[in-house]
Amino acid sequence: MKPTDVAMPDFNQAPFLVIWEVTRACALACVHCRADAIHRRDPHELTTSEAFQLIDQVRGFGSRPPLFVLTGGDPMRRPDLAQLVGHAADVGLTVALTPSGTAAATRARLAELKAAGLSRVAVSLDGSDPETHDAFRRVRGSYAWTMRIIDATIELGLPLQINSTIGRTTLPYLEAMTQRVSALPLTLWALFFLIQTGRGAALEQISAEDCERVLNDLYDLSQTSPFGIKTTEAPHYQRVVWQREHQRMERGLPTNAVERRRQLRAPRSVTDGNGFVFVDHLGNICPSGFLPVPRGNVKTTSLADVYRTDEIFTRLRNANALLGKCGRCRFRTICGGSRARAFAATGAVMASDPLCAYEPGSQIEPALINADVKTAELAARPV
Repeated sequence: MKPTDVAMPDFNQAPFLVIWEVTRACALACVHCRADAIHRRDPHELTTSEAFQLIDQVRGFGSRPPLFVLTGGDPMRRPDLAQLVGHAADVGLTVALTPSGTAAATRARLAELKAAGLSRVAVSLDGSDPETHDAFRRVRGSYAWTMRIIDATIELGLPLQINSTIGRTTLPYLEAMTQRVSALPLTLWALFFLIQTGRGAALEQISAEDCERVLNDLYDLSQTSPFGIKTTEAPHYQRVVWQREHQRMERGLPTNAVERRRQLRAPRSVTDGNGFVFVDHLGNICPSGFLPVPRGNVKTTSLADVYRTDEIFTRLRNANALLGKCGRCRFRTICGGSRARAFAATGAVMASDPLCAYEPGSQIEPALINADVKTAELAARPV
């Protein structure tokens, strides 16, 4: 493997991921919902024409456009959803969908979306059994509907992603969840570490020590799992992977983390405003859905201009602007901490992430430069 195979992407020019909240309407009442979803569609949502313009803006980021995810609320509540998927696929975007676990996501609807060009389905599963999952989603039957979506996705031959939330209420069931998702033909397991925003503001997140244990357990799972593992709002997983990979290489053991990164296409953490941009149902441009700080609106402002030049976005991509222990940490260029969690906890977007247990020295440490390229070079050596 050549080091250039995993060269750092330039997140200053284009995000790795664009998430569009196509609607905030949803039949569920999930306890952690960052959107604080509503039962009816907002009449001020982007129209089909405005949505097409947004899609064209996403495609305009460059020759290697971002991944494009349609989320909600429940995107199935948009009657023009197949048109949106079709237009995005026609202009060359890779389109994923995160339907809510409701009766709206029928096999026929998913088949229509696949025919329109849908590339992946990501569905939330937060319990290994109906009781646990439905309690979290606050709607009886959500687990059964979710499993029907999973079965239909598999039957249709669409790549399947499972999203799971990690918080104090779900942590006791993580081992059972690991066994449950491991029995499914996944492409990716994405774990969302709770941010106390929206309805989730009333929930308790796990401790930094628990988080460190979970991240190490995920690394162990990654050594044998046939699917990729991704963390959202826990970018210090990149630090754990780096540490564990170097421990393995120093002991002469084989490693597969570089191949995992190649599968995910992003050889570093993708975080709020740094490789990631979120557009809400009204068209407001935010660093992420968990960091709802509008910096413009796609109806009147260029998405690329906001992402590339807005003061908040550029600061979020400046590892030297980080404060506290995040600013001193040698892993700040590949991790950087969750800016959404820092903001939720302190009101300051560049403050330290309280969920990270790693303690750097009292002085600013030299940052790792092209750390993943170096890992690739080491991993390519015979063992």
